[in-house]
Amino acid sequence: MTSVYITIDTEYSAAFAAHGREEAFARSIRCDTPGGEVGIGYQMDVFDRHGIKAVFFVDPMPALLWGVEAIADVVGPIVSRGHDVQLHLHTEWLALAGPANPLDGRTGTNIKDFAFDDQCELIAYAAGVLQWAGAPFPVAFRAGNYGADDDTLRALAELGLRYDTSHCPGIAGSLCDISLGPEDRQPMMHEGVVEVPVGCIGTRGEGLRHAQVTALGSGEMLAAINHAVQGGVDSFTIVSHSFELLSRDRLRANRIVKHRFERFCQGLARLDGAQSATFARRPPAVQGRQYTPVLPPGFLRTGQRLSEQLVANALYGAR
Repeated sequence: MTSVYITIDTEYSAAFAAHGREEAFARSIRCDTPGGEVGIGYQMDVFDRHGIKAVFFVDPMPALLWGVEAIADVVGPIVSRGHDVQLHLHTEWLALAGPANPLDGRTGTNIKDFAFDDQCELIAYAAGVLQWAGAPFPVAFRAGNYGADDDTLRALAELGLRYDTSHCPGIAGSLCDISLGPEDRQPMMHEGVVEVPVGCIGTRGEGLRHAQVTALGSGEMLAAINHAVQGGVDSFTIVSHSFELLSRDRLRANRIVKHRFERFCQGLARLDGAQSATFARRPPAVQGRQYTPVLPPGFLRTGQRLSEQLVANALYGAR
């Protein structure tokens, strides 16, 4: 049985920090639109309808501005509905924290911008906030912007977190500086933790494209999972965000991506040999640095996705 990790990076956007906590929550977490919510509450409704368990990587750093209650508002509904809460971390919030900055004013865009000791302090602070907000101590981590390095993994190991999923082989220009390459596509031990790469598929010219709800069509994601099942691959990881079903300006639902998400969940529930999994209940098995062929490009699948993207970008803003 192939484990499918549907991971939702769940974050208040720092771009809305000046608008206050409630506005940031409405536009980044709940995702209000004239037609209703399309944020984590809606996503969990769809997951629950199809018997899917998801992993919500929650960023606790906005607590520097708004206190632990702002994070409890995010964590509470996820925990109460039986989904998995793990640790996400955007260091951009340090520049907004003022005297609450735990690093005596030091700032950086990504966690890799900090020395090992500072990374340990940031991860320990963020994990503590998650617990204060009502989540179990996290076992897994993803860096904001994928911006981790090998020191990040060493810091996670030092603090007792066992899994990282910041390596994204399908993004050639990723901000991740972990010392792995695009050929490293299955969970492996690296710097004291299990690195769980984000899934990907093949593109023309031997390139790769990452498995994200706004990057692949539902047919591509389902075909990639079925390819993993047929190849005896233990797991496949997909990325989304709390606000991913919104238009670029975050004022309307992106109906094309919303329907893609719904079709994907419906298809996964019907797919033999695969099931959703979480880091807490069924963590990824270490596969090592074995060569794993990716789903090759398919003319019809790619064409459908490109058509969807063209219309979505015209109606809802390019991503």
